[in-house]
Amino acid sequence: MFWRVLKTVIFTLVAPGTVAVVIPHLLTKPILDIWWEAIPGLLLFLAGIIAYLWCAWDFVSKGLGTPAPIDAPRVLVVRGLYRYSRNPMYVGVLSMIVGQAWVYKSPAVASYACFVLLAFMLFVRLYEEPTLGRLFGAQYEEYCRRVPRWILPLARSVAK
Repeated sequence: MFWRVLKTVIFTLVAPGTVAVVIPHLLTKPILDIWWEAIPGLLLFLAGIIAYLWCAWDFVSKGLGTPAPIDAPRVLVVRGLYRYSRNPMYVGVLSMIVGQAWVYKSPAVASYACFVLLAFMLFVRLYEEPTLGRLFGAQYEEYCRRVPRWILPLARSVAK
């Protein structure tokens, strides 16, 4: 388990850390005119961090793998936030970016969030879902029938 945790920490710092923290920071200059206006964005950012870390822990402890595609879980994770969304880790990362767009009132970061959302949607549809279908077969198909791809019940009908 130690090695899975270490690999998860390294992956988290490199991939989500770059996508959700470094790039948004490079796209904007922090402007905090009225600090209380930043509270919703800060809460969204914090919720994103919590969601990502919760999912990463479930991958390590229950899935026997890491969030990195090259060391993916060997057991299908359907607990925790994965009971409500098939992609809560992506939702968490996107929440972090949108939270920063709010805090910094940054159109550049908001535009970047749209680009990241599109990239996540394409990656999920073109790589992740076919791969999980091959690896977990009927178990994954049943999971897809029960749980929406993103977060809203409406998204279930729109995303299929």
